[in-house]
Amino acid sequence: MPVDLWTLCDHTTPWCIHVASTLRIAEQIAAGNAEIAGIAAAANCDADALHRVLRYLVGKGVFLEPTPGTFALNETAKQFLDPSSRLGLDLNGIGGRMAYAWSTLPSYVRTGAPAYHERFGLPFWEDLAAHPEVGASFDALIGPSGHGIPNSDFEITGGWDQVQAVVDVGGGTGAMLAEILRARPSVRGILVDLPSTVVRAAGTFQTAGVADRVTVSGQSFFDPLPAGADLYLLRGILNDWPDREATAILTRCAEAAGARGRVVVLKSVGPEVAPKNLSIETVLLGGKHRGVAEFQQLAGAAGLAVVAAGRQASGYFVVECRLAKNPAL
Repeated sequence: MPVDLWTLCDHTTPWCIHVASTLRIAEQIAAGNAEIAGIAAAANCDADALHRVLRYLVGKGVFLEPTPGTFALNETAKQFLDPSSRLGLDLNGIGGRMAYAWSTLPSYVRTGAPAYHERFGLPFWEDLAAHPEVGASFDALIGPSGHGIPNSDFEITGGWDQVQAVVDVGGGTGAMLAEILRARPSVRGILVDLPSTVVRAAGTFQTAGVADRVTVSGQSFFDPLPAGADLYLLRGILNDWPDREATAILTRCAEAAGARGRVVVLKSVGPEVAPKNLSIETVLLGGKHRGVAEFQQLAGAAGLAVVAAGRQASGYFVVECRLAKNPAL
């Protein structure tokens, strides 16, 4: 039996969920404010309109209405109280950016390029920089210091003994680099990210006890990178960019690494066949996860050759690149 298209086109449920989260309705109920008049007054909204939203959600299995106009939490509604759910659903922060960004999908499908700027006036990263409160909610949503949970447990060809210096390209506030240096006392590091980001890294490095072995370079990774290091790390970076920009980032890494260094890519490349999934990062940024074969084309255009690629025990799919014999730089 075919699925009903109008059921699939339901916009009511997600928007009611976003509104309930944004207005902190679950928090009001959890605090004992169960009557619709009191909830609406605390949320500074119209009681009749809010009642309609909450009754609709009750019908979808979110919230309970034990008596008319009185609401309670069920297990589903308790998820609103989770901080990560709140960040992802609150229309005033990154949750709102992600929700409204879906309206740019037609332009993305027509052009293959992100159209975030059509809705918000600026491309995604520039928009976060222009609205620090939204940027902070994005950082909090995806993990410590905005770059996920750091895990330095990955291996490279020939081992780490030959590595003296690591450049973490787009490394945020340094959580990953700090773990790499803490686990490998002989290695020095350079953190590269925008000035407004790296300025927040000092505490990360001091806490890890590696501040004396790290420097920061506040800059765009589309500009020339600090040269001469042994390893240039791109962790969860290339999947945030379309092919042209990803190639430009790889080119900067190739220029800086030269014949001695290597470029290591984590969290952006997978096995040969990468599924053509549609994700929010695709809509926000035009980014995508790439299979090895697709990545090799980008690397080649940047003057790099893939010398190793595979899944490791840590869970990372690790790709290593070195300067090609005849780099087209």
